Amino acid sequence: MGGVGEPGPREGSAQPGAPLPTFSWEQIRAHDQPGDKWLVIERRVYDISRWAQRHPGGSRLIGHHGAEDATDAFRAFHQDLNFVRKFLQPLLIGELAPEEPSQDGPLNAQLVEDFRALHQAAEDMKLFDASPTFFAFLLGHILAMEVLAWLLIYLLGPGWVPSALAAFILAISQAQSWCLQHDLGHASIFKKSRWNHVAQKFVMGQLKGFSAHWWNFRHFQHHAKPNIFHKDPDVTVAPVFLLGESSVESARRCSPW
Repeated sequence: MGGVGEPGPREGSAQPGAPLPTFSWEQIRAHDQPGDKWLVIERRVYDISRWAQRHPGGSRLIGHHGAEDATDAFRAFHQDLNFVRKFLQPLLIGELAPEEPSQDGPLNAQLVEDFRALHQAAEDMKLFDASPTFFAFLLGHILAMEVLAWLLIYLLGPGWVPSALAAFILAISQAQSWCLQHDLGHASIFKKSRWNHVAQKFVMGQLKGFSAHWWNFRHFQHHAKPNIFHKDPDVTVAPVFLLGESSVESARRCSPW
């Protein structure tokens, strides 16, 4: 998701070896404001208020999990959990009280456990193991179609028939390019995130003429909070469209008319 923030000391962080303070969800919910954000990962409470600006995925992405249990998002968005946990330690301020549930609010604990079991089953079946060879052939296929479309115009001229054929070929290659950059953006092809992002920038920037950073900024938020108004950019499309009752009511309150 970009560069890596640096771990460092933080005022109020838990001292090594000292008993951790415990917090209730009611106390945690009070810290979900700009400049004052806590979140919970694996029942431990972290103060990300100042560090959020250095978060490699952006402050908005991590801020969407303010005062919430971010355990599943933390595991899903990071490939090397042992490495990333080093950055959490200076932010640790306590843990959930023993009587508190791991999930806050109306979340169905059994549903969460079912999804975790499903994820583990998919991992055990190696469904997340991509084949770089397949994607290399896919890239070659895309490049071949791009060259073919160019040759049609170059050799036959800009007539209706060559232009229509070139447009048809480019439509297929551009659609495939989008799918390829999507998988690269999810860092799901290569083992190292950097390799994925370098390849994504080539496909997105050179073959499609789009910004990979712009797409990642929006798409990561979509997967962090899918279909949640004001957090998922894919459904926050006012004033062009107003989706659902909440967006209509929000627009009505904010409208000068």
